[in-house]
Order: sequence, then C-alpha cells, then structure tokens
Amino acid sequence: MPTSTETTKYIFVTGGVTSSLGKGIISASLAKLLQARGYTVTIQKLDPYINIDPGTLNPYEHGECYVTEDGAETDLDLGHYERFLNTPTSQANNVTTGKIYQSVIEKERRGDYLGETVQVIPHITDEIKHRIQLLGENGQFDFVITEIGGTVGDIESLPYIEAIRQLKWDMGVRSLVIHLTLIPYLAAARELKTKPTQHSVKTMLEYGVQPDILVCRTERPLNDNIKSKIALFCNVDVSSVIESIDTSSIYKVPLLMRQEKLDIVVLKKMKLPVTCMPEMKKWQAFIEKLESPTHTIEIGLVGKYAELVDSYKSIIESLIHAGTENDCKVDLRLIHSEQIDENNVEEKLKGLKGVIVAPGFGDRGIDGKILSITYVRENQIPFFGICLGMQCAVIEFARNVLSLHHAHSTEMDPDTTDPVIDIMEEQKKIHTKGGTMRLGSYPCNLADNSKVAAIYGSTTIAERHRHRFEFNNAYLEAFQQHGMLATGINPDSELVEIVELQGHPWFVGVQFHPEYKSTVAAPHPLFIDFVRAALSGKA
Repeated sequence: MPTSTETTKYIFVTGGVTSSLGKGIISASLAKLLQARGYTVTIQKLDPYINIDPGTLNPYEHGECYVTEDGAETDLDLGHYERFLNTPTSQANNVTTGKIYQSVIEKERRGDYLGETVQVIPHITDEIKHRIQLLGENGQFDFVITEIGGTVGDIESLPYIEAIRQLKWDMGVRSLVIHLTLIPYLAAARELKTKPTQHSVKTMLEYGVQPDILVCRTERPLNDNIKSKIALFCNVDVSSVIESIDTSSIYKVPLLMRQEKLDIVVLKKMKLPVTCMPEMKKWQAFIEKLESPTHTIEIGLVGKYAELVDSYKSIIESLIHAGTENDCKVDLRLIHSEQIDENNVEEKLKGLKGVIVAPGFGDRGIDGKILSITYVRENQIPFFGICLGMQCAVIEFARNVLSLHHAHSTEMDPDTTDPVIDIMEEQKKIHTKGGTMRLGSYPCNLADNSKVAAIYGSTTIAERHRHRFEFNNAYLEAFQQHGMLATGINPDSELVEIVELQGHPWFVGVQFHPEYKSTVAAPHPLFIDFVRAALSGKA
C-alpha cells in the first residue's frame, strides 16, 4: 500500500483516571491489528518526565530500560511494541520532555529563534509536533501511533495534549485520539461506575481535545446500558466505546480488541476501507499453545530487583515466547540475590530446572549471584547468565576453578588483584552517566562447533548491548585452558561476548541482552534452547 507524508495517519493514545492501565498494550494491539490488515505501522512513546531518557533511572522508579538497535535507552513500552509487531524501533520512537526542552534550549543558544521570547507555546509544542511527525516524514508508515505517557490532568502532560489539539486541527481526518480510561467496579454497590471516565473526558474537553474513541479498562463486562451512558456523557457514538476487560495474558489483548472491532472503528473514522479481516492465524496459534502447554517447568531468575517484575520485563516475556515454542509453561521463581547466602543457597534454588542470573549494576546482591552460579555449575543445572550475569559467572569460575580467590570486577572492587572483569578502554575517560555506555547492536563471531553456533545456526550474529565493563582478555588463556571457552568474539574490538562451559549440560553467559530481540513471531534462539535444556534435563 503506497504511503506518503500527506497520507500517513496519526493516532494518539492518552490515559485517564489512573496510571498503568495499559496504554502501551492497547497501542501495540491496535498496531498489530492494522499490521495484520496489510498496513505499515510504527508506535512511539512520549514520556513527560524531564530526564533525557530512562537510562539513568533506577529500576525501582521506572522498571526496565529497553535498548533499541541504534542504541537508544528507552521506555519499556518499546519492548512491547517490538514484541507485538516484530519490527525494530529507533531513537525517534521514544521522546521525553527532557529531549524536547534540550532541543529547544540548544536552538535558542544558537540563535535559531532570532531573538524571539522562547515559550511553551509555540516553541515547545512545535518541537513536540515535529517529533511526532518525524516518523511519518519519509513515507515509510501508513500509521504512526503515539502513546502519551502519564495521566491526563497531570501538569507534565499539558504541552503534549496541547500539541495533539493543534495537530488534530491541522490534520483533520488524518488523526484521531483514543482515550484509555477505567470503569471501576465497587463491590459494596455491586456496580460499575462511569463517573471517573466522565471526569477524565471532561478534563480532555477543557484542554480542547475531544476523544474519538474510548477504550474502557474493566474487570467486569460492560453492558449496553453502561456503554450508552458513557457515549452520551462523553460525546462519542456507542460503537466507539470499546471494552478492554482484564485478561490472563497481554498477548490476548489484540484478539479481544479485534472482537470489540477497535480496528474497524479506527478505519471508518479515518475514512479508510474496511475490506479483509486481519490475518491473525499465527497469533491465534501462539495463544493456543500458550494456554494449553503439555509441560510445566520451574526456572529461577536471580536478581537484585526480584520484587519488581517490570525490572526484568523483557526476560520474562522472552521466557514466555520460548516456553510456548517448547510447548511448555515456564513457572518463574523470582529470587532476591541479596537474600542468598552459603547456608540457604541450596534451599533457594531447590527444584529448579534452570537458572538465569539477571543483568544489573552495582555490588548489591553480587555475592548471592555468585553463590547461585557455583551451585548450578557444580550440580549440572542449566545456567544462562545475561550481561552482569555472565560477568558473575566469570568471577565465580576464576575464584573456584582458577583459584584466583580475590578475583572480581573493577566495578565492584577497583583495587582487586585479579580484575577478570574490567572497564572497557573507551569508557575510562567517560565521566557522565547518561547515554555513554556501550549501547545498541554490535556484531559477534561465533566459534565453529560451539554450542551457541549450533543454537543460532550461524557463526555471525548481531545483538544489543548496554554495559561499561567487559571480560579482561589478559585472563583469556587461563579460562580457556580450564574449560570456560570464549565462543563469541566481537570482530572489531576482540571483546569476549559469549562464554560457555565445557562438560556442563547447558552453561552459557552472554555480555549482550538477547531478551531485547525476542518477539512473538521470532522467539530468541538462546531462550528457546535454554528452556529446552531445562525441560529435558540435558543439552
């Protein structure tokens, strides 16, 4: 289907009543339905915080930091976009208030505004509009879906809502607004309440934006009377009141939205033909396998943010993809590494068929991670180390096999006598934190006849990175002689990207983040094979 700047359609997704209603999942689900109809679609996230990006945010504050192919540190919702659409996002797909103000201030300092007084309107809103339309400028996409972070009524969101108002005025039928809201159920009254939604839409109207479609999150079905009431008080037709009922998996939401005809309503409002039904056979097959697994296994995820699933969102979703590929449900046991010691490590890991040691930064919980790796190495339990997890495997091996008892990473112990993990050379002169790590996709050559080459079915791969520290090649020969092999090497820098252990059923550590590339349509091969090994009890 031909696309041009003039024909690209823009859909804005806002949220009301409360945060965490699932704007990202609704955006991704609509995008999936449009994609299944043959349209080209991308999704972007506008975040109202003043940080330039989430790269410096604590996972307790913001959950996982997702990394794109081109090295953008972004909101975790971009992970959902990629997992649903199976298409990569980029720097342009995540914009923050920090980026907006930084750009405007840089222009002011250069004199680009020719002495004008720089104001929120028009300068900030113009920059927001520019960023929104950037993805549609080259004619690559039929639809650009823009999710606005936060909740309508927040001070931080006001410039974004104003920018939407202006764009709707300029674009007419080429744009529409979907407002995601909540219909709470009051147990005492035994009824669903529409008043919060009415007030949320009223706030939108006060800002000059009439939502075209209302998607209503609810734990109980909406009857026709409730939909009619919402339509009457919120100035939309009944067919534009879409039920989004709670469900057991985010991957069922596209099918629920198809059932509610969200994509049809969107196409009709944008004066586009509604012809074929969206092609969702592969998606439905995935759901069927997800809901009716033949096997169940328990895998442990050892990390220092174990109480927060959003901190490891991409790993968790990758295990769901890999489990489904193996006709298996993965029961994930989240284990706080700070709570592991020599006396309880066996109890903490007892019964697990596989263990992942998670990525992270800093020395908190490191001892528990290392103890976990000793246990799985000695007990022949499949092990997968990701980023810091790989580095911990290297430290554990150096201490307990190479007898380098004080081996460590210089991140944790700058004065260690055996820095088996050390800061990369190009990082030594960098002192600022934001956006300065080794970020984005890098090539990696795999050793012939290695386990990972067999898993990938190739000796050349590219994976996404987010780190400052690496395997210290001064120790490489000693590791290789004792059975920990460097089977993945960056061809440009000779950095060790993958290690695997000889004589162990499945023991692989990777410096990169394979979880960022796993999607419903293309589960990551390392996760698939790890789950397969855990399921079979052998490699």
